[in-house]
Amino acid sequence: MAGKTYSAADIQVIEFDQHVRARPSMYFGVGRGSPELATQVLCTVLGHALHPATRVAAAHTPQVEAEVHGGLTFSVADDQADALDEQGRPHLGYYDSLLGPNRWAIAAAAALSSRTVIEVWRDGHGFRQELVGLRPVEEPQEIESSASAGTRVAFELDQTYTCAGTALATDLGSLDLHGPHCRDPRGPGRVVVRDLRDLRDLRDLRDPGNPAEVCYR
Repeated sequence: MAGKTYSAADIQVIEFDQHVRARPSMYFGVGRGSPELATQVLCTVLGHALHPATRVAAAHTPQVEAEVHGGLTFSVADDQADALDEQGRPHLGYYDSLLGPNRWAIAAAAALSSRTVIEVWRDGHGFRQELVGLRPVEEPQEIESSASAGTRVAFELDQTYTCAGTALATDLGSLDLHGPHCRDPRGPGRVVVRDLRDLRDLRDLRDPGNPAEVCYR
């Protein structure tokens, strides 16, 4: 029996953001219908921030801070500015955004967001850009910045995409930021997660003295 032959007509090219929305489990470990999707998006973004692409920084060296503002809104900041070159000029990535393959986890999270705002700065040069999904609504705009380096990304996850009842978990002390491939979690890096939501009951968090803040290393 002759085997099936394939031609260029059988190949379907799917854009990165479309693939994320079609198969979120390949990026975040759970599907669109899972009530854990929002939490897994946060966990994936933080895990990759602590274990970045080698061109960004060595694993377990970045200083990362995250803030949870609402059920589907959070921001993540670190001390890396890989979207800018040594002269402070932006390197454009996906669809001319400030997010390139070195930041694939953030880019995938943006693909599931109705609004994403990126700020990156280095040595007094800074840029800000707003996205809808992963598509920019504007070119990077110059902003005032400090002499340090860093990147901050704020997400508003798309509530029309996630299933009803999906929200970021209140048990922020249970996130697995290292995963099965992290063989040696030692290093100077850390991730601090602050829950800024007005919640009356935040149980089972790691620091009982300050239940709205968790530190991972």
